Amino acid sequence: MSDTESVRRDDATGTSGSRTLGVAWELGDPRATRAEVVGGKAAALARARGVGLPALPGFVVLPAASGQRGEDPLTLWRRLSDDGRHPLVVRSSSAAEDTADSAMAGRFLSVLDVRDLDAFRSALRAVRDSAAEAGGPRAPMAVLVQPMVECRMGGVLFGADPVTGARDRLLVSTVDGGPDQLVSGAVQGEDARLSPRGRLLEGPGPLDREQARALAALARRAGRVFGGPQDIEFGFAAEDGRLHLFQSRPITATGSRPARGARLLGPGPVAETLPEPLSPLEEDMWVTPLAQGLATALDLAGAASRRRLRREPVVRTVQGRAVADLALLGLTPPGNRLLTWLNPLPPARRLVAAWGIGRLRGALPGLAVALQADVDRELTEAPAPAELTPADLVGALRWSRATLLALHAQEALAGALLERDEGAGGGAAAALAALLHGRAEGLTDAELAAARPEVLALVPPSLTRRLRLPATPAPGSGAAPGALSAREGLRMRVRWVQEYQTRLVREVAARSVAVDRLSLLRWAELLDVVRGQPLPADLAWRRARPAGPPLPDAFRLAEDGTVVPEAAAPGAAGAARGASAGRASGVAWDGAGEPPAEAVLVVRHLDPGLASTLPSVVGVVAQTGSPLSHLAVLARELRLPMVTGAADAVGRFPPGTPLLLDGTTGEITTDVAAEAAGASGTEVRR
Repeated sequence: MSDTESVRRDDATGTSGSRTLGVAWELGDPRATRAEVVGGKAAALARARGVGLPALPGFVVLPAASGQRGEDPLTLWRRLSDDGRHPLVVRSSSAAEDTADSAMAGRFLSVLDVRDLDAFRSALRAVRDSAAEAGGPRAPMAVLVQPMVECRMGGVLFGADPVTGARDRLLVSTVDGGPDQLVSGAVQGEDARLSPRGRLLEGPGPLDREQARALAALARRAGRVFGGPQDIEFGFAAEDGRLHLFQSRPITATGSRPARGARLLGPGPVAETLPEPLSPLEEDMWVTPLAQGLATALDLAGAASRRRLRREPVVRTVQGRAVADLALLGLTPPGNRLLTWLNPLPPARRLVAAWGIGRLRGALPGLAVALQADVDRELTEAPAPAELTPADLVGALRWSRATLLALHAQEALAGALLERDEGAGGGAAAALAALLHGRAEGLTDAELAAARPEVLALVPPSLTRRLRLPATPAPGSGAAPGALSAREGLRMRVRWVQEYQTRLVREVAARSVAVDRLSLLRWAELLDVVRGQPLPADLAWRRARPAGPPLPDAFRLAEDGTVVPEAAAPGAAGAARGASAGRASGVAWDGAGEPPAEAVLVVRHLDPGLASTLPSVVGVVAQTGSPLSHLAVLARELRLPMVTGAADAVGRFPPGTPLLLDGTTGEITTDVAAEAAGASGTEVRR
């Protein structure tokens, strides 16, 4: 019996073959736009056809339990395929697919080049079965059926940059043939960025001018129809070059964009003092006086208006790490000569500042000497913390915080205004010399820090970590210490006062609660506890902030506080590039066996079969693959950093290699800093 005769027999007799297939709606049926019944993919194409977008005809087979009336799928199959003479494509269209929150990219099956009735039935069954195998949220599975089009060129078009979220450019990735090779990750496409009107901005790619304009027009129209930038699969037919829309869905999990007017931030010089993640109390004790001290220095030097300094803190914390406003500190990279030439300060203010700076420069050395002497006297004469009354403890804590403000202000002014004393020594050289002598005397770390406090310059302050000095340096290592410059002397006292604060807080902890819990308080709460007030009622529920990898060298913040790295200029075609924003640190893993802790999956290409593996890793590096492939879309939805196009990644990063990757810039490092960050896990999910 022929396929056609089999179909007609099923139609006439209502045999079980027809009944098991269910019922179907053509895409031209107004009911086919109901996404809750036919799924997001089919509903979008039905809607696209209704408004004249170049979507193909077809029909959607409804879920078995839909309870809807419709036509027989076999009748529609015969009509669409011309009794099997034209091949079809059978694709999933789940209600959980292609929504604004989740694309479920690559989770369900698509079957191409379906030619006869038996193949159609098998494809329909296989697509439906893939819903149970995907492991995602269960939802009714409709099945979309459309003609198979042989494409000269296909690809994916994003109506906004999927990594940065910028809407002033379109991202296009193309391959020879249909887009299925690209979205599967099997082939790495050629990328190009277009303006919203189709002008080429980056990457030549294979598109000619007319094709680029046609894609830009499609992106604009689809964005208007569906209410936002779309992730579009398209193809140019081999027969006549006509542009076809194969799929349109909302861009899910686009990278965050900096808030309007967001400042350029970075660890900058503050990382030298506070390189580690800080607890809430450490932030209040050390970041707040640092910010106030630098603001005082900038105000005295006339470098910024008081209004701006009140509005924009010079130093703050992001994800528990101290960062600076790079523009306020004059650390932004050169790039706008006009703004450099046009001093933002009014002329009168510049004159006042210049006059004030001259007087300040003359007085600063004497002020620095006097402040250092005051600090040395107070620290030398201070009783042991255990001997202090609650009132004395409050007084000592307040003195320490005010003193840090003054030290930071004078240190900043000394570094900016005083001539460098070439004969003066640095704090690091003095600390290394003290460490070498202390080790030779057999002193423990605590004894050495008490006898030679210069060594404290070698370690950052911490309320909770036990003091652990570096290993003994080799004899003669480092420069010979000399008399400290004004700035170095002030910096040394900053560290001494911080250590004094640590001793005070630990004494408070000895009288109340463990120091790791006490470090979760804020400054005002600490003073209340010292005065005898009860601990905050919610302290038992507060949790220490999980440590993440280091922040980018320069970044801006989105409205929700997400870190948006300041991306470098795009590299040459074929270079490693970010496919999913975020930063992660861990160790390379090739996917064999059980993943190690903080595994960074390193693969040759983005196989959709790896989808179930992604939740168990902290990042992905691939030698080939597109930022627009299904696995890349899934990585962005999981907020999992991913880099693609990393040449010879499998060979360069064998299992166990410590890696630090940036899913926005595409940067991958394996240096000592990455190894040190290997225990940090993954950042903030953006």
